[in-house]
Amino acid sequence: MTTTTTTGSAAAAEFARRQQSPLQKVQHQLHGRPWLSPLFLLLVAFVAFFIATPTFLTPNSMGILLQQSAVVAALAVGQTLVILTAGIDLSVGAVMVLSMMVMATLSKDGGMPGLLGLLIGVALATAAGLLNGALVTRINLPPFIVTLGTLSIFTAIALLYSGGESIQADHLPRLLNFLGEGFAIGDFRLTWGIVVVVLIYLVVGFVLSQTAWGRYVYAVGDDAESARLSGVPSKRILLAVYTVAGLIYGIAAWILIGRAGAATPNAAPDANLASITAVVIGGTSLFGGRGRLIGTLIGALIVQTLQFGLSQMGVDQQWRVLATGILVIVAVAVDQWIRRVKV
Repeated sequence: MTTTTTTGSAAAAEFARRQQSPLQKVQHQLHGRPWLSPLFLLLVAFVAFFIATPTFLTPNSMGILLQQSAVVAALAVGQTLVILTAGIDLSVGAVMVLSMMVMATLSKDGGMPGLLGLLIGVALATAAGLLNGALVTRINLPPFIVTLGTLSIFTAIALLYSGGESIQADHLPRLLNFLGEGFAIGDFRLTWGIVVVVLIYLVVGFVLSQTAWGRYVYAVGDDAESARLSGVPSKRILLAVYTVAGLIYGIAAWILIGRAGAATPNAAPDANLASITAVVIGGTSLFGGRGRLIGTLIGALIVQTLQFGLSQMGVDQQWRVLATGILVIVAVAVDQWIRRVKV
């Protein structure tokens, strides 16, 4: 009887699949592979900008594009972890800048070795993530409110600590500038910061897809209460997610010093928006429980490709910001459409 029922269900599912319209089939494909739509968008952007500016796809331009994408791509990893749990982190840029200024100031004015300054800066960013997580899990405050508050707090601390002054690369130890140093692969010039970003994606991607902790992250984002009733330590997972995100922001601070050639408290003013945009465009649902890091990487490349391509075309910054905002709205609309898939 069971075999007959199973066969009948499979036949019904196959019949329903055959009756789907082409649009419904696309919807099902995107539900299972949310990174497909951003990949298609990235390819379209490359073709469009190549037609508009033939120098866009030159090795030199592609090398610059990848270098410019490194910081946003790194921040977007931490943001992805948070959004997978149905949260959001508005303090990413502030944590990164605070970490960067601590690294640079301790090394320049405190006379600390570069390694010690680096470790303290990354530890501070990790502690900032831990604070965010503790406020969310222990006091049960909404992530939006928590990180909106800590955005102002960390920004103010960074300005007060640094005195609002920038520190140039020639006043910093080589270690802090190291990720801005480059190497060539044929005509492409890449930096060690790009290598570090790739390693972050490989490690975090493996953890999310191949470990119990990664499965718990998705479970908490899908339904925290159901996950708790199933034995998942939901609050501990959330606390760990924010802490790991903070650690990644600290590494992003190191990448930013090398990329910018300086440590300045006014660096990356659009880091929060850019990281969220990369994650959402990459197919990670703002409602949690669905998304892949490969999509986030593609999303980060889309954000920077849009900025870089429009810049090469001579488009004003205001129009570039407008284009990014439109992308966010379209990405969220597509996500809502995908979530309504009938399975």
